[in-house]
Amino acid sequence: MSAPRDEPLPWPVPSARFMLARLSHLVALGFGAGLARIAPGTVGTLWGWAAFVVIDALAAPGDFGWAVIIAAALLLGWWAATATARRTGIADPGFVVIDEIVAIWLVLWVAAPQGLLGQAVCFGLFRLFDAAKPGPVAWADQAFKGSGWRGGWGVMFDDLVAAGCTLLALALWRHLVGGG
Repeated sequence: MSAPRDEPLPWPVPSARFMLARLSHLVALGFGAGLARIAPGTVGTLWGWAAFVVIDALAAPGDFGWAVIIAAALLLGWWAATATARRTGIADPGFVVIDEIVAIWLVLWVAAPQGLLGQAVCFGLFRLFDAAKPGPVAWADQAFKGSGWRGGWGVMFDDLVAAGCTLLALALWRHLVGGG
């Protein structure tokens, strides 16, 4: 059962007041990226890409550090997406973008693309899989929709599958082009 809303939500984008009312909203909306009036998922992915570059340059967390950051962000995102979905009464709110942020971090960490062009290819492929939802991504999008803990997991899971598809496509490309 959904909790009552604190304020009426204008569809499809909530207000900055809604985002700042609770920590879960702030996290779920990607610290403001989800407030974009057009393509909040793309804006969230761009924000995630930029944050990845900054974190990697300033903190240089290495593989273990990125594994910890991504695992912690996944758990935090699950909590925030669950709380925000419950509060809005929407199973997978388009303005929740923490799922895109965590997924693009996973793609950029595992694929380890060289330079801006490589990162842009990762971004483009991920957005293609996330938006078009082919095969396994569509299955994941529907399989975990619902309430309770599954609400936030459903929000996160299809983006993780889209990240996996992106990584598989990149690996196949490297195998075919690289000869190995």
